[in-house]
Amino acid sequence: MTEFDTPPPLERGDRIAVVAPASNRATDFPHVYELGLERLREVFDLEPVEYPTASKSADSLADHPAERARDVMDAFEDPEIGGVISTFGGNDQIRILEHLDPDVLCENPTRFYGYSDNTHLSLSLWNLGIVSYYGPSVIVELGMDGRLFEHTVEYVERAFFDDSFGALEPAPEFTDEPGDWADPDSLETPRGTEPNPGWKWAGGESEATAANDTSSEQPRGHDPVEGRVWGGCLEILAQRLLADRFRPDDDALEGAILALETSEEVPPHSWVARVLEAFGQRGLLERFDGVLVGRPAARSHLADKPPEQRERYRATQRETIADIFARYNPDAPIVFDVDFGHTYPTTPIPIGGRVEIDPRTETIRFD
Repeated sequence: MTEFDTPPPLERGDRIAVVAPASNRATDFPHVYELGLERLREVFDLEPVEYPTASKSADSLADHPAERARDVMDAFEDPEIGGVISTFGGNDQIRILEHLDPDVLCENPTRFYGYSDNTHLSLSLWNLGIVSYYGPSVIVELGMDGRLFEHTVEYVERAFFDDSFGALEPAPEFTDEPGDWADPDSLETPRGTEPNPGWKWAGGESEATAANDTSSEQPRGHDPVEGRVWGGCLEILAQRLLADRFRPDDDALEGAILALETSEEVPPHSWVARVLEAFGQRGLLERFDGVLVGRPAARSHLADKPPEQRERYRATQRETIADIFARYNPDAPIVFDVDFGHTYPTTPIPIGGRVEIDPRTETIRFD
């Protein structure tokens, strides 16, 4: 069984490497990127060190996957670097994995922060027994319009500076409103938010409670489950398993906790169902002792939806996931609408970190 190492936390004043191992939008929206760097300095008292890929265009990065891998390895090897953070996500990070030297990463464990397409890098670190964090990124969360959410600041500080990530609490509000990055003035105005109704539970001994039922009058009888977190963006998990490369042995996932969330592409429920059905047929879903599901983005810059359609999308996704797990792993408790992934504020959960899910008290706690 793989032994896991949580890299040492950063300290205020440390240098943090800024890299683009996936794609990049810094050259398209420099005002958003610069705001993210400014917040690293002013909110978190860290000194961003921009590696070559951080200032290259998405087209250039697409043509040079080895350069992206080189930046990651150089940042891990640099003894003056306390952590490594991605600029942005994307959709082709799988192409850098063959260029990574696992010995370099193993010999220089460093905290890495990134999500979405960066799921690939996080899971490669998972294979090596190195804990990483599912966010934030410089451009998206740290370049947030108007203000940083207090919830984001609290949990990003834990991911940056604490030995233990600790207990989660639902954010008081959330948004999936896309930013208008083409207009620099839009950064002055906070995005619209909705009240957060909290987490929703299904699976285990609570399967009689519908996945979209917010009531919790009766305590749930399922015992707590505990394991190491594996997962990330479902679109990337599907790509990785379809390629059948860079994935752990199935036995390595026995007793793990699956984390999954969908991207701002707002995939249809039929696609989510087909992918999870395939995971089930491969015998993967039955190996997980519990599931954390990030709240799905229900709109994007390509298509807006009124509030009732957004909530219907979220409810149907919950039902879809709950139905698949009821077929393949009915004993696994599922927690829906956790604040990680492509809605905001951000909880950068540790991939590879140990977590306890307790349906009786409806709590989530990381070591």
